[in-house]
Amino acid sequence: MDITINTSRLEEFFNAAPADMAWMFFVNIGWMILAVVFLFGVREIYLLYIQEQFASKLKNVLLAIDIPRGNVQSPKAVENLFTYLGGAHGSISFWEKWFEGKFQQSFSFEIISIDGYTQFLIRTPEESRSLLESAVYSQYPDAEISAIDDYTTGMPTKFPDEEWDMWGAEFIQTASSAYPIKLYQEFEHSFGESETQFKDPMASLMDLCSSLRSGEQLWLQFIVIPIDFSWTKKSDKEVDKILGKEVKKEGGIIKFLSWIGELSEGIFAIWGDIKPKETKAISMMELTPKKKKQIEAIQAKASKLGFGFKMRVVYIAKKELLNRAKVVSGLVGWTKQFGALDLNSFKPDMNVTATKTAYFTKDSRLVTKKNTLIQNYIGRSGAGRTPGILNIEELATLWHFPLEANVKAPFIQKAPGRKADAPASLPIFEETSGQALPPDIFGNLKLDKPKDRMIEAPKEENPVFETQSNDDLFWVEESGNSNFTKAPQKDNSKNVTPPEGLPFV
Repeated sequence: MDITINTSRLEEFFNAAPADMAWMFFVNIGWMILAVVFLFGVREIYLLYIQEQFASKLKNVLLAIDIPRGNVQSPKAVENLFTYLGGAHGSISFWEKWFEGKFQQSFSFEIISIDGYTQFLIRTPEESRSLLESAVYSQYPDAEISAIDDYTTGMPTKFPDEEWDMWGAEFIQTASSAYPIKLYQEFEHSFGESETQFKDPMASLMDLCSSLRSGEQLWLQFIVIPIDFSWTKKSDKEVDKILGKEVKKEGGIIKFLSWIGELSEGIFAIWGDIKPKETKAISMMELTPKKKKQIEAIQAKASKLGFGFKMRVVYIAKKELLNRAKVVSGLVGWTKQFGALDLNSFKPDMNVTATKTAYFTKDSRLVTKKNTLIQNYIGRSGAGRTPGILNIEELATLWHFPLEANVKAPFIQKAPGRKADAPASLPIFEETSGQALPPDIFGNLKLDKPKDRMIEAPKEENPVFETQSNDDLFWVEESGNSNFTKAPQKDNSKNVTPPEGLPFV
């Protein structure tokens, strides 16, 4: 049975003038592409609208975290903290997402410097506050956590401003999120004293923060979004790509556009007798050292808990004090510490979010960028560039409390000292006029005179003592004479607790 393919329509298409060719393509196929893109855009706008309605009902709290002086905890402690925060992830049903606007709430880990004074902050949903405090106390038992007002209150929210100016940007990953950055373990060295072998990458940032003058403020924000484990599929696809294996296509609009591309390739292959390019998978033995390292690093990253991640920076200062070159160069230099050229690194997003413009309508676009960035920062919004993915190890590398043996920058807010529990044998009493006092230090004698803690023992010329334990004797001194009196037996039926507000030692 012979099959005849009529190619007259294709010949007519390719022999037509360019304008006629474009119109024929739009009438037959192009309108479907535009319709899909339009519907996709409408869906995203609707989802954004109902999510904003849901977000307006949420309550958040900003917490200041002060750790004791002499911190020796490595970033491993913060890594454990992020692991515990993974419990904030919850599943969202179809109805909750598309009809209620519910979304996964995020945390904001922040480092701010106001007039040279540095503070570590965490903004958390009210419902997750207990989870966060437990995570911090589990790793830093002597830390102090206090709720504070938002430091952005009172600062300009719209530019241009008569007194203030700003620079800001989101920092994005230079490669796929499947690749890790340089981790904190790689900052450890085998030379020097044990407490200084970890060269804390926070040192340069703390020095930059401490160098700011009165009237300058630097805000760093790390949006952390709990996610499920499906992100590891991206790592598997990246490994397959390195090995030259066939990578499965994504669903939805990506699948549709991929189908259009395959269809066009098939048409051109039939028309021009072009054979599709064949790829052959390679084995691990054939890989270069660079590709072997990449595969190992990708798989190591995927073995730990991951979070959605977005990094924002805002430098805001009075116009006469603005020193953009110092701050921007310092921030870029700090982020370059985490760069591994064969894996991943960070860079400021100069194309979309950074407050810098070129070519046409520069001034108006610059104002728009500044206003958008400052509003997204204050709202701790996920808007802007699509969030990347970092695992707990990478997050702890970027945001952790500096080790004092390595970081000597002043003006970092810390808890005043280590707290200790009250001693078990602490004497406890309450002075209430005209009433008996609680048991004394031995737990057995009560006094009826609050101003006089001495008692009067009966005077006997020849006191007689019964045979008893030392706990039953009470020593009393009166007018230079020494006497003993028998005290009642100690009652252990009730436990005595220290009063509230007891000062710690």
